[in-house]
Amino acid sequence: MTGLFREILSVDSTTGTERGMAAFLAGRLAAASEDAPAPACSVHLHEVGDGTQNLLLDWSGTGRPSFVFCTHMDTVPPYIAPAFTPVRAGDALPDGTVVSAAEDLLVTGRGSCDAKGQIVAMYAACRELERRGRTDFGLLLLAGEETGSFGAKAWTRDCPGGAFVLVGEPTDNCLVSASKGTKAFRVRITGTPCHSGYPSHGESAVDKFVDFVDRLRCVEFPFDPVLGKTTWNIGDLHSDNPQNILSPEIVFRLYFRTTFLTDEAVLAVLEGISPEGTDVDALGGDTPLRYWSDADGIPCKSVSFGSDAPRLTGFERRAICGPGSILVAHTDREYVLLSDLEKAVDQYVRIFEKINNL
Repeated sequence: MTGLFREILSVDSTTGTERGMAAFLAGRLAAASEDAPAPACSVHLHEVGDGTQNLLLDWSGTGRPSFVFCTHMDTVPPYIAPAFTPVRAGDALPDGTVVSAAEDLLVTGRGSCDAKGQIVAMYAACRELERRGRTDFGLLLLAGEETGSFGAKAWTRDCPGGAFVLVGEPTDNCLVSASKGTKAFRVRITGTPCHSGYPSHGESAVDKFVDFVDRLRCVEFPFDPVLGKTTWNIGDLHSDNPQNILSPEIVFRLYFRTTFLTDEAVLAVLEGISPEGTDVDALGGDTPLRYWSDADGIPCKSVSFGSDAPRLTGFERRAICGPGSILVAHTDREYVLLSDLEKAVDQYVRIFEKINNL
């Protein structure tokens, strides 16, 4: 597992460049290795439409497996090269926790848990199922998850679903019982520019933006007993006025993590607090969802992050589970332990057998 993992981590597949990863994995995962024969699977590449490709390894022989392991190939920038470091009990990990096993292997670098660690664990689970004589399963690797689930949307548009999809994300090897929804907006606030020495002759869009944010901070969204608080974040903020001119316009993205109690109310809230001269454009998102989590001995929890799972609507049931922590994903502290990957392989096999009553 570690040799394959090192190879995958050594390929830069930040979003937009993952076509090369798809081509690499199509050959590498279907080939024989020093310690294993070639897998009994067929390989299918699927054009997303934006220059990237999805990849399906199919052990069903039909091109449409009933049970699908699924994760994504792209990572957030910047690319961080991998490192493999032996560790012992008590050694410090990048997030400040310590190693609990007597001996382990610390794997760092971009994608180590989000989501190339998911790829190697799911592939190892597929090989173990093949060794046990199981069929009717596949491994689906998607493009574009980090910037809008474009690969998942394209797969749902063009390709068959199935009975069950297990999505790999860093969940501390817990099954996800429910996930928050997402709502994205483009907000444009306009003002009246004038010489900054005479501000009474104009109206600053930046001042109106500050008032808008203050009002939003005062909104008390209801607390959801399953998913907790509704949260929001502002990004892509622009106001290009010179320092000596009141801002004529400020534009930004507003991104909500919504709950079952708040998902439909967010737009009404924005309309109620927006100052005059504000345009709010809804950019879409996902609704909060519940997931299959009925596996004996595997802990469950709700999560606040998004994934491809909401977009994979062609599957009758969906689940999310995987090694690593979301708290280090997207950071320079990203890591996963080999013991976490091995635990994930065992859990993935158990979930498959649970679903198939084996």
